Amino acid sequence: MFDTRSQPNNFKSELTVLFVDDEENMRLSAEQCLQLEEFQVVTCSDAKQALAHLEPGYPGILVTDIRMPGMTGIDLMEQALALDPEMPVILLTGHGDIDMAVSAMHKGAYDFQQKPFDPDHFIRIVSHALRQRALVLDNRRLRRSIESPDLLDSLLVGKNPQMQALRDTVLDLADLPVNVLIHGETGSGKEQVATCLHQLSHRKAAPYVALNCAAMPEHLFESEVFGFEKGAFTGADRQRIGKLEYAKGGTVFLDEIETMPLNLQVKLLRVLQEMKVERLGSNQLVDLDFRLIAATKTDLQAASEQGEFREDLYFRLNVAEIHIPPLRARREDIPLLFTHFIYQLAQDYDREPFEPNLQDLQELMQHRWPGNVRELKNIAQRFVFGRQGQKLAVSELMKTPAAKSGVSLQCQMRSFERTLLENALRRHKGQVQPLLEELDLPRRTFNELMKKHGLERKDFSI
Repeated sequence: MFDTRSQPNNFKSELTVLFVDDEENMRLSAEQCLQLEEFQVVTCSDAKQALAHLEPGYPGILVTDIRMPGMTGIDLMEQALALDPEMPVILLTGHGDIDMAVSAMHKGAYDFQQKPFDPDHFIRIVSHALRQRALVLDNRRLRRSIESPDLLDSLLVGKNPQMQALRDTVLDLADLPVNVLIHGETGSGKEQVATCLHQLSHRKAAPYVALNCAAMPEHLFESEVFGFEKGAFTGADRQRIGKLEYAKGGTVFLDEIETMPLNLQVKLLRVLQEMKVERLGSNQLVDLDFRLIAATKTDLQAASEQGEFREDLYFRLNVAEIHIPPLRARREDIPLLFTHFIYQLAQDYDREPFEPNLQDLQELMQHRWPGNVRELKNIAQRFVFGRQGQKLAVSELMKTPAAKSGVSLQCQMRSFERTLLENALRRHKGQVQPLLEELDLPRRTFNELMKKHGLERKDFSI
């Protein structure tokens, strides 16, 4: 998937370089060199000491000399890769060990460095390896989030800065006792935001009641929302608790609130002011306890100024405000979302996920997505199910030709180059050597491209 941001810079503080060499001077020299660059370092004098640190998911990389008493660096590498096949292992070689190191590269070594090494080159190799390790570990966390989803990451998917800010805002507001008004275009994810606000609050164990104001006929609104007593009107043969009363201790979500008729807005305003409701056919007020979240696709402030929405209700709803960006404003998230949906649907329906090719991604990137994330998910569903088990091109799934986004040729070429690399990275699960062989790509070029595109493989391994 795409992510135009630079790669994270916190890998230095979060990950460790496990450095193994039987020569004390070499350990001291390497430790000083790495610490000057603010890397976390643990040094060991032999393979046995190093193995005591290693485990599956070890938060770091292994740098080891090849020739050591007892267990060699090659043997240590094999045991490390047996524990975690995606752990980067950098070998330190003497002049006579280069052929051995090259052979080890085919067995899974990340790279090798000839002694005495150039400090600047050594730092570059270590930095690249740590970045890869950070991406692999994040990738695993992302996989776990599908099996045991983290609410925000699974419902509010995206790496665009606006989406990161949105998740932060949701976390900030989730447990505050205030009404929230969510702004967003059709299909942008307003209900997902409301769900997160409820599930992350202390009200999560109580009911979550979602109502679409546009889908509820006006003559049914009062009886459904406020409730009624037996005999309140023809056909009322029993008492009915309204949605607001039913949501005791929980959350009420009113979607498309801009469609609510003005006369019902007055009644809702009174309920919100007093937090009491009077069922139809009753003279008794019932205490209410709910938090209100409303959503709109229009500018309610402008609507209130034009007399189309009550201004007093607008201010009652708009204690806190959340804006959801449209999909076209975070275009780099489109491949991320599409792949997220593909793998999620494939898992849900026990299907082998089809992999989008460059032409598919071009179609996705150039479409304007008037239906936003909902429209994209629909395309992903049809993509996963295909036709008689056969993959369909995205262009076949679009009902109408994609409205062009105005993305320049240079931008498209850069996106395709990045996508090609990311596809290969996901296929090989972060293993560099098979990727280099598949793409016939020199390692140095690969490293430069990784830096150029700020790739994060975690986003492409859902």
